[in-house]
Amino acid sequence: MHPTIRVPDSEKVTVNVGLVDLAQVDLLINEGFYSNRTDFVRTALRNQLLAHADALRQIVVRKRYVLGQHRYTRKELEEVLASGQRLEVHVLGLAVIEDDVTPELAIAAIASVQVLGAFIASPAVRSALADRIHT
Repeated sequence: MHPTIRVPDSEKVTVNVGLVDLAQVDLLINEGFYSNRTDFVRTALRNQLLAHADALRQIVVRKRYVLGQHRYTRKELEEVLASGQRLEVHVLGLAVIEDDVTPELAIAAIASVQVLGAFIASPAVRSALADRIHT
């Protein structure tokens, strides 16, 4: 398990913005519309995600993504193998393959990995799955 690994709930992003656009943002901040530049960018981002919410929902369903956080345990992967299936890991958020999963089990049970967000696995499991990890 990864009890000491803390995955941040946000990530810093650098955006190059033209001077006129930046000056207009600063003007809105000075006039009290936003508390700072970060508040403006977060608000703009959320508004765009909201504007595309229907498309996002359809894509999530079509690509069979799990939203949020999912931990793949040794037991779960063994059950997948026992059923004669292979797992396609599609996660929007955080995917964790627990430390007790061996590289051999991961190779046998996992057909592909596509994680948009963060993917945590031991170096050995990550290496074993390297050709199956898609971004």
